[in-house]
Amino acid sequence: MNLRRLIPFFDDSVSTWALEARLLRWLTLMWLFVGLIMLFSASYPVAESSYGDGLYYIKRQLVWVFVALIGFNIIVNLPLRKILGNTHWFIAVCLLLIFGTLIPGLGKEALGAARWIAVGTITLQPSELIKPFLVLQSARLFGQWERLNWSVRLTWLGIFGLVLLGILAQPNLSTAALCGMTIWLIALAAGLPYKYLGGTAFGGVMLALMSISLKEYQRRRVMSFLDPWADPRGDGYQLVQSLLAVGSGQTWGAGFGLSQQKLFYLPIQDTDFIFSIFAEEFGFVGSIVLLILLAIFATLGLIVALKAKNLVNRLVAIGITTVIIGQSLLHIAVATGALPTTGLPLPMFSYGGNSMLSSLASMALLIRVARESSEAEVVPLRKPQSEKLRQRRILQKK
Repeated sequence: MNLRRLIPFFDDSVSTWALEARLLRWLTLMWLFVGLIMLFSASYPVAESSYGDGLYYIKRQLVWVFVALIGFNIIVNLPLRKILGNTHWFIAVCLLLIFGTLIPGLGKEALGAARWIAVGTITLQPSELIKPFLVLQSARLFGQWERLNWSVRLTWLGIFGLVLLGILAQPNLSTAALCGMTIWLIALAAGLPYKYLGGTAFGGVMLALMSISLKEYQRRRVMSFLDPWADPRGDGYQLVQSLLAVGSGQTWGAGFGLSQQKLFYLPIQDTDFIFSIFAEEFGFVGSIVLLILLAIFATLGLIVALKAKNLVNRLVAIGITTVIIGQSLLHIAVATGALPTTGLPLPMFSYGGNSMLSSLASMALLIRVARESSEAEVVPLRKPQSEKLRQRRILQKK
């Protein structure tokens, strides 16, 4: 393997890529750069207060970015069939880790949820890491649905169900809902019968309602979403402060680094509510530019899916686009009060190594599909042995 392809920004094969792949790569790098700049601004006050170093979070994030970009470059240069052939192993490991978070003493709890496992100095969040592999395995299953027997189908549907139940038990309703909707949309795009899709959708909605009815904090979040001003210092505090941040941005924003809500008014401003700080500093215009960037990415993802040479590749493109754009829109909807408060990070903006690894791996998979959809391997035709002998005799006569 060419070692230059492992070093971020030094992949000399980019010039030979298809147009969609190159556009997606530059869009990804631009998205990443803007996200790092925004994280620096949003995290500086809390890092200075907590650790005496305003650069604490951004320095740690840069380490994860470097590691994630190496993985990114490996994926974009690796045939998709090889990745798909090993996806089930990653699903199995992540599933074990998800249920490991539920074991007292092994799972690391924060903010009332056990979603992490500490491995030395590294904290893993398996519900984030499993997202790209869920897309790959779903595409592989539903793309070959007609050729598989029912035992294989039911086995993988059962594994998907265990993944969603494990995430839901952490509890992490938003991530479970995002993963469930992604799997469902991939199945829809694969052309599965509506009777299966309708029954699954109904079961998913009932499961979500059951979770909300059993978890008191989820019920309080829904009530505070309906009327955050009823308890602005209690359950509605986070949403009220987020709305104040978004509204304070007005048309052009307060300016980079000049957010007031990040000065210990808005909690978790460097992860779950980083868009609120972005909207305050860059205003309505900056927010529209970000939405346009998401729209361009979604359009490119759709073009890649339409150009895919086989159904599995097409479903991978659809699934990755759904995860990245869906998670981004859900994050923005929460920050603006359009949905109840959840813990979904904004891809490549929010602080966290697991989210960065998952996001860049997903971007790389979409780029890989774009490359395979528009590039063909040219194989030189070998001349028959008799033709070679004839040409040799002609040259000897000359």
